[in-house]
Amino acid sequence: MTAEPLEIYLEEGDLERGLRDDVRAGLSAGRKWLPPKWFYDARGSELFEEITRLPEYYPTRAERAVLAAHAPDIAALTGAKTLIELGSGSSEKTRLLLDAFTRRGGLGTFVPLDVSVSALRGSTAQIAADYPRLRVRGIVGDFTRQLDRLPTGGRRLVVFLGGTIGNLLPAERAEFLTAMRAALEVGDWLLLGTDLVKDPSVIVPAYDDAAGVTAEFNRNVLHVINRELGADFDPAAFEHVAVWDPDHEWIEMRLRAIRPMSVRVLGLTVDFAAGEELRTEVSAKFHREGIAAELATAGFATAEFWTDPDALFGVTLARAR
Repeated sequence: MTAEPLEIYLEEGDLERGLRDDVRAGLSAGRKWLPPKWFYDARGSELFEEITRLPEYYPTRAERAVLAAHAPDIAALTGAKTLIELGSGSSEKTRLLLDAFTRRGGLGTFVPLDVSVSALRGSTAQIAADYPRLRVRGIVGDFTRQLDRLPTGGRRLVVFLGGTIGNLLPAERAEFLTAMRAALEVGDWLLLGTDLVKDPSVIVPAYDDAAGVTAEFNRNVLHVINRELGADFDPAAFEHVAVWDPDHEWIEMRLRAIRPMSVRVLGLTVDFAAGEELRTEVSAKFHREGIAAELATAGFATAEFWTDPDALFGVTLARAR
């Protein structure tokens, strides 16, 4: 079976407007910031794939271990007919679930959702070739804005992996989970991957590797802004910083100006003092009880919680109430 034509709810113009709005707001703020979603052009995606293979970067390996151990349980418990993946990318880890559902039988449709048309075209074609009995419907959309576009009917399992939910600030997480619950029906399922709180000596190197790949990935957002918005950032004038915030229990990635400079973008002149920092990512870490509480507030009941053998990463299976 071939993949169905992509359902496109997010156009290039939407992405450009979103980038402009975020850059204008973030670089005009008292404490400058940019959201992490703008890391991921073609080069940024390549760099992130490289990061996931680094010895310091444990989340991908740990989450894969959980899915490898418990994919059959997930298939048996949910009995899902439709599997929906948010922020799907290559859907590599999701294959562990697809294999388990294929062995069990009953899954009819796979729906990956991502902002990238090119990534979805490639991944949906490959999934359709590898799972010929599965209907594959790719959706081009933003999971923070277009959950109402998810297909309805049947027993659904929505998968949100990689710890990506940690990139949302607490209020944004609450809004997302509430919207997620509103998009589901009673009895539908959510599978959520979350990085867990642990010793910062383990967390920080995952965001500041010895080979400097994460530093290049961090600076890539400046290349994106230069190319897309005609800015004149000098990426080499910013050093990569990763800092653990014990009060919020999250890590922040920042770009620190190594000299005073002025940057032109969108008709603005943005001044940086030497040592001034631009926050590019927040990655929250979680406790089991906290995850369950946030899900409960949004209208989900936790059914199962699994970790890898070293308790680095957690995967929660929750049901819409």
